[in-house]
Amino acid sequence: EVQLVESGGGLVQTGGSLRLSCAASGFALKDYAIGWFRQAPGKEREGVSCITTSDDSTYYRNSVKGRFTISSDNAKNTVYLRMNNLKPEDTAVYYCAAASKVWCTVVASTPIGAFGNWGPGTQVTVSS
Repeated sequence: EVQLVESGGGLVQTGGSLRLSCAASGFALKDYAIGWFRQAPGKEREGVSCITTSDDSTYYRNSVKGRFTISSDNAKNTVYLRMNNLKPEDTAVYYCAAASKVWCTVVASTPIGAFGNWGPGTQVTVSS
């Protein structure tokens, strides 16, 4: 069964850090792009970052560049999102999903329909 499961969310203060994990099963990360998305209350889901683990190409939306880092461990079939200098506006449920590699380059445009096998999400709350 193809599955993605997120973990690592929590409550942090402004300026704090978290590392989210996206564990994949049933397929090899290197064959796909893995994207991180988030959805805040009352807002639409938006693309945050993406990685193609076959060549370690990474992509970010502008608002998280320099603060978030996406990485992968192919041996563990897991993608990570390290989030530093967190802000209250980063508060959201964070999801990971898979897509064909070509979609990674436009993750900031939130190509929701191109991504699948969505995980259940993990809540990130940043207090001011």
